[in-house]
Amino acid sequence: MSANASWTIHQIPSDIVNAYLVETPSGVVAIDSMLTVSASQALSEQVDSLGKPLHAVLLTHTHPDHYGGLAQLVGPDDVPIFALAGVKAAIERDDPVKEQILRPMFGDEWPRERRFPTDVVADGATLEFDGARFTVVDLGPGESPHDSLWLLDEGEEVFAGDVVYDGAHAYLADGFHAEWLANIERVRALLRPDATLRIGHGGPVGLEALERQERYIRAFVAAVREADWSQPEQAHAAVVARMKEVEPSDALQFLMELSIEPVAASLT
Repeated sequence: MSANASWTIHQIPSDIVNAYLVETPSGVVAIDSMLTVSASQALSEQVDSLGKPLHAVLLTHTHPDHYGGLAQLVGPDDVPIFALAGVKAAIERDDPVKEQILRPMFGDEWPRERRFPTDVVADGATLEFDGARFTVVDLGPGESPHDSLWLLDEGEEVFAGDVVYDGAHAYLADGFHAEWLANIERVRALLRPDATLRIGHGGPVGLEALERQERYIRAFVAAVREADWSQPEQAHAAVVARMKEVEPSDALQFLMELSIEPVAASLT
């Protein structure tokens, strides 16, 4: 938890992903939701436990573990859900595909009712709630088809979505690894050196995590490129073994494995 005179940050973890609640004097701002029904209902209960209304939800990017549970989070209330136009468009475009993928995996835990962003913000826009100011930065494609940052106040706290992972494997199946590397360079130059990154998987971390993520991406692409794809099963296993050397944790290894064949296809 982090706090100043105007706000307090609550990091809310689940088995898969973090969401965040920024508590202000008279309300709460959520950054992202969760993937599953139960995790998002638990997030809503965390809001209720603070005894203040939910002012808004800010979305960082397009992946379903960050938007899937919006209906459970906001409930019947008319809570605005803010996102860049590109984030909103990609979520709405890709959600039917996510339904086909996630329903067999999660059953009724993948929400049947899903909400999408209601309010579009432009790059550089600032939203203010009780003196807490959130400024959005448009990163475009990267870890997902459209990524963004939300900077709190003077950028000492940054809600960075999945621009970096911490102690976990990463998802690269959307095919934007080159753009992701470019975003890491941009973020490194943009943020203040003492910024704290509030991320979707692990954390909080400092800017040193950007270098670790860059190494991971480069190692993954190299491992896929160098594997012998005349023997697909052995190639897959070789990539997994290489990435376990880079990141020994088992956390989110399934995301890395889901990325291997799509990235191999894109490289050829």
